[in-house]
Amino acid sequence: MQQNVIITCAVTGDGDTAKKSRYVPITPKDIAESAIEAAKAGAAIVHLHVRDPKTGGISHDPALFREVVERIRESETDVVLNITAGGGGIWIPSEYDPTIGGAQTDIQTPEERHLPVGELLPEICSLDCGSLNFGDIIYISPTDWLRRHAQLIQQSGVKPELECFDTGHVRFSKQLINEGLVDGEPLFQFCLGIPWGAGVDIETLVAMRNQLPANAHWSAFGIGRWQIPMVAQSVLLGGHVRVGVEDNLYVEKGVLGSNAQLVDKAVTIIENLGAKPMTPQQARELLGLKTPYRKVEQQ
Repeated sequence: MQQNVIITCAVTGDGDTAKKSRYVPITPKDIAESAIEAAKAGAAIVHLHVRDPKTGGISHDPALFREVVERIRESETDVVLNITAGGGGIWIPSEYDPTIGGAQTDIQTPEERHLPVGELLPEICSLDCGSLNFGDIIYISPTDWLRRHAQLIQQSGVKPELECFDTGHVRFSKQLINEGLVDGEPLFQFCLGIPWGAGVDIETLVAMRNQLPANAHWSAFGIGRWQIPMVAQSVLLGGHVRVGVEDNLYVEKGVLGSNAQLVDKAVTIIENLGAKPMTPQQARELLGLKTPYRKVEQQ
């Protein structure tokens, strides 16, 4: 069992959830405030997306990321920042010509995906390690793009969180490590229960964990109603945990919850199992984070 546990809070995501719960933050101010509240509740890491403030939908605007990051840093709240670098991967074939993307297709190059990370230098950024049938869309992350993206992250000094939505993603993550594109002890995030990736069950989690390099750190989460049970399963199997409204809107059946409430629930589960949540500084030391916690000046 994991005795000291890192809690990551995924603060908002970019899915169609903003209309489903008042607790899904949309504006940079609201995202930053929700991240700060999650940190105060016990999250060592906050995982950050941004949304279009007018529509609540997907945005990759570096200016919005900058505002979120600066608001958190200027609050002097000690928390590890983890910016998504997995945006711009949505492919939806056109109904009339499947060789081109339809109206909701949203594809960015590795360089475009990396832009907010390279400008703001968070301590961690996510790297989604493969393509996937993601519900009714296709998430695109070709292997040559991933190699380029991993190199950009490596050059920036930011630690990649290797997000694995299926077992093949674990295999390719290990290939990136073998090719020298991931420095230090690798950090994996198992993303379970997303249609149609890895299942959210103990057998799948154990199988993915057992494929990891000996020096790897790992965390796992389940979506929806599986989020809270997966907190306990991850701790018992030696991993860290992720909660937050990006992946689940409910703190209990039928009751919408905030990021801070979900973190608080994770803290209670961890402590009831005899473990302790890590502080941000303890997480930095464990993961070997290189980028200092600092304000980034406007360029």
